[in-house]
Amino acid sequence: MIKVVKFGGSSVANAAQFEKVKDIVNAEKDRKYIIVSACGKESFEDHKVTDLLYLCDAHIRYHVSYEELFQQIENKYRRIKEDLHLSIDLDKEFASIRNAIEKAASQDFIVSRGEYLTAKCLAEYINAEFVDAKDVIAFQYDGNIDLQKTQELIKKINTNKKIVIPGFYGALPNGIIKIMSRGGSDVTGSIVANVVDADVYENWTDVTGVYVADPRIIDNPLGIPRITYNELREMSYMGANVLHDDAVFPVRAKNIPINIKNTNKPEEPGTMIMEDCSEFDKKDPPHIVTGIAGKKDFTVITLSKSHSSTEVGFLRRLLSVFEDYQISIEAVPITVDTFSIIVVSESIQNCLYEIVSRLKNEFHPDEIKVEDRLSLIAVVGRSMKSVPGMSGRLLSEFGSNQINIKIINQSADELSIVVGVDNKDFEKSIQCIYDRFVLEEKVSV
Repeated sequence: MIKVVKFGGSSVANAAQFEKVKDIVNAEKDRKYIIVSACGKESFEDHKVTDLLYLCDAHIRYHVSYEELFQQIENKYRRIKEDLHLSIDLDKEFASIRNAIEKAASQDFIVSRGEYLTAKCLAEYINAEFVDAKDVIAFQYDGNIDLQKTQELIKKINTNKKIVIPGFYGALPNGIIKIMSRGGSDVTGSIVANVVDADVYENWTDVTGVYVADPRIIDNPLGIPRITYNELREMSYMGANVLHDDAVFPVRAKNIPINIKNTNKPEEPGTMIMEDCSEFDKKDPPHIVTGIAGKKDFTVITLSKSHSSTEVGFLRRLLSVFEDYQISIEAVPITVDTFSIIVVSESIQNCLYEIVSRLKNEFHPDEIKVEDRLSLIAVVGRSMKSVPGMSGRLLSEFGSNQINIKIINQSADELSIVVGVDNKDFEKSIQCIYDRFVLEEKVSV
């Protein structure tokens, strides 16, 4: 069996966390490939190394001294070296980074050094082989990962030791460092799992798996033991940020399960993310609702025009207006001759009036309305399709709690129901769904 394991920033925030990581890695010989993020925050007052490196880059660009910020980074790694009794030559490493900065190093190079240094320290500490991500994670010039090239590079690694690879970055064909979007270490782990045909991809963080709802809204929410890729995608898109969105695709392509686990509670099973949970569901049926997630601050533009539903190409022309302004559309609920376009409020704030004016001039609607301060909440569950009248039960619960539903949208596969409510009812809505379809169901079972 091969396991690829990725440790997030909180898992390597200081020497004490490094010790936990070592225990986890050594607990199973199958944990051969270790992907690591840059050191995270040790406390609320502390700063993530990557944040400090981005600030360093900003200071450099505006010709402001970055010394104080860079010193904080040096101090963090020197403490780790001292506490763990490492022999890594940090003087040489930091001198090399400073030298690159003086020669106008790119932002990608500068902010990637957190993962690089953390991986170097961890590799020595656990007696593993350090492999620089720039030598094995291959980007194409268009910014996409070259999986075939990456596989060829990783297969060339010749060692009997465990392997530590920095997350978050790789290299273009010309060798120049290229970073991923924030949280990209999740993606690195997923890519490595794909190319080595791993049996499991373990993603270690500071939470015990995926929760049914946001702990900032629901006190001590239940954990989700198993969730499908599709369910996770629905939840993560609507704000459940346990895993980087793009981390799902490389492992899903080869049906490799992801196990989200807690570095601070390694004995807990966490959440298993799989393509198909049906075999497990037969023995241990899931809740009707797998998870609840949502986001605030959407705007809905509703256009009504008689006979528009029978007009060929009407919807295409309507959506093309938003495309011209590079506005991504979240949803398009439709009734007879009425079309609602839902967008993120921030994305449209600078061109809203232009778009509305253009819609009036081009489509001559009977009515056009704009509403903002809208929240979207996704109720996700692979079991909902087997429950007759689920939508009705959900609507009834909102009515009982005096919550007005502005929008309701359900996918044909019945995997999710998305409702739109006023921002002021966001937390109350999630609470009432959780109480009715998770807690009460758990008690009844």
